[in-house]
Amino acid sequence: MRSLILSVSILAMAMSAASADPIADRKAAMKERGGLVGSLAPIAKGEQPFDSAKVAEVFAALKVNADAYNVDALFPAGSETGDTTASPKIWEDMAGFKAAVDKYKAEVTAADAAKPADLDAFRAEFGKVTANCGSCHEVFRVKKG
Repeated sequence: MRSLILSVSILAMAMSAASADPIADRKAAMKERGGLVGSLAPIAKGEQPFDSAKVAEVFAALKVNADAYNVDALFPAGSETGDTTASPKIWEDMAGFKAAVDKYKAEVTAADAAKPADLDAFRAEFGKVTANCGSCHEVFRVKKG
């Protein structure tokens, strides 16, 4: 898991620097985020035993990922076209999108700070985070297929 934290830290530093390809950068950030969430899903579903150390480590990595998610750098004007599933609604309602991202960041920060010590506490925090992901994707992502 140390390599996971190191990878997230490297991504955070890379995302904070100016990039020539914001679409690639936001895809990388979301792919990483999805992988982190996906690593906790089996615990939430009861398919793997609750592991407080793993949960704490992944919530910490999600916080690093969220903190590095700079909307202005990742969604500049002109990056709404190309190989992206970002909805045009992002640029039509940038304030609403930023509010959704800020809400996600707050939920991840709270989950990280909570340090869930049992399955029920974990599920409560994880549920808030994933519900936020789903609601943002409903509005601000173009569905594939």
